[in-house]
Amino acid sequence: MLTQENLNKIEELKKRYPDTKSLTIPVLHIAQEQYGWISEETMKEIAKLLNLPVNHVIGVATFYTMFNKKPVGKYHIQVCTNISCQLLGAEKISEYICKKLDIRVGGTTDDKMFTISEVECLGSCGTAPMMQVNDDYHENLTIEKIDKLLKELK
Repeated sequence: MLTQENLNKIEELKKRYPDTKSLTIPVLHIAQEQYGWISEETMKEIAKLLNLPVNHVIGVATFYTMFNKKPVGKYHIQVCTNISCQLLGAEKISEYICKKLDIRVGGTTDDKMFTISEVECLGSCGTAPMMQVNDDYHENLTIEKIDKLLKELK
């Protein structure tokens, strides 16, 4: 169940949006912030809360890569694999991180500290290759920058 604080946030948002359908993405964000991911049960909870068809909420949650459909580690590493990043070595960066953390893309370390995903454009093509760790961008990546960042996060 969403916390009372989050239910209050949603009630406030309802005053600013024309209908509950337009609240789908903001409410998914609130739920993901609380739970860390969006389960099918959470999607059903949101549908009921917003009086929307469950399929609508599932469709939105599964369309956008920003919503985690399974639990992720404390640090969610999202490597951009779109064209600019790909041309500048995103694949090698992803492989390096996987090897360093001993996981595969889509996997989470045994200690639940790191999850790595490959995602579409994160909107930082001019600073490729790049990745996002939780909400923070890390740009113009090199192996040295990745090593330093992982060391800081451990």
